[in-house]
Amino acid sequence: MFGDMLEEAIQCGPRTHDLLFKRQTIDELRILLAYDDKEIDRVSRGVLGIDPTAEVEEPPNWGCFPNLRTFWTAVLHAFENDPEVQATKGD
Repeated sequence: MFGDMLEEAIQCGPRTHDLLFKRQTIDELRILLAYDDKEIDRVSRGVLGIDPTAEVEEPPNWGCFPNLRTFWTAVLHAFENDPEVQATKGD
């Protein structure tokens, strides 16, 4: 995923995957977000190559999230609001 800002990178995610992957990701993120913050933090350390809560200098104005729950919620919303997913709602 690419972007000048962390939020742009999140929005890029759905565009690079097929519908099946998007649906599976939505299901898995909903399960993850059902856990408490401690578990979300533990799981995130194993799957993320970045710390979305850190304020980093490079690239400039990269942005950060106040916590990992907020980060994963933004990822979930990006996948849920993808036009391909929206077009198949109700299927």
